[in-house]
Amino acid sequence: MVAARIRAMTGWHWIALFGSILCAWVVLYLMALPDDLRQAGLIYGADFWTTLCTVTPDAAGFFRVLLMWVLMSAAMMAPTALPAFATYEDLGQATEGTRFGVLVGGYLFVWLGFSVCAALVQMGLFQMELISAFGDSRSNALSAALLLLAGGYQFSPVKEACLSKCRMPLTFFMQHWDEGPLKNGIRLGLVCLGCCWALMLLAFVGGVMNIAFMGLATVIMVLEKLPQIGRFVTKPLGVVLIASGIWIGAGSLGII
Repeated sequence: MVAARIRAMTGWHWIALFGSILCAWVVLYLMALPDDLRQAGLIYGADFWTTLCTVTPDAAGFFRVLLMWVLMSAAMMAPTALPAFATYEDLGQATEGTRFGVLVGGYLFVWLGFSVCAALVQMGLFQMELISAFGDSRSNALSAALLLLAGGYQFSPVKEACLSKCRMPLTFFMQHWDEGPLKNGIRLGLVCLGCCWALMLLAFVGGVMNIAFMGLATVIMVLEKLPQIGRFVTKPLGVVLIASGIWIGAGSLGII
């Protein structure tokens, strides 16, 4: 039913939404580094990137890192929110775009806040030499901790509560319809953040600018929110993440 509604959607705001998603992925692809430069960085070390003055977080500056996280959040989260946006459109009959735009604005405000926090974390981890210039972990302990955190969160009541709201957007909006589009957008953003924040932090394991990781994570988060499929994804994924964290942690301790 949701898929049918999405296919039936028309209007300039949907064109703009899909265009924004596409543009975000294109910009992220252009910002990602080719393999030959990655290999050169491994050979010549951090000074190689400092000389180029384009890649390392300290050379790029906070706002460039923030922009990257904003684009990544938009590219990864917008596809997962499409069923909720379609449901809101059906309920509100908001064909003018203004009301719909306020909802999306509230949603994006939450993810802007997350992007600020993630950028600060990336800057801090880089200064502590726990992640590389590409944003991927240089510490097995950090990788294991993030994997265990994300895996454990897959079994948490908070995750389950947030997913239940994302999987039933019609019920979600009917419960809070009188609060208006801005509060509904912020509430939807918070629920979406509650579903995905731990998986998003795995970017520090797979690489913040790793397009393959971002694409895989987006597919997983979309599947998690599908009512008929999600329950077969969430907990098995948690088992895989926990097992991976234990494996890496044991390896760093020399146990295996």
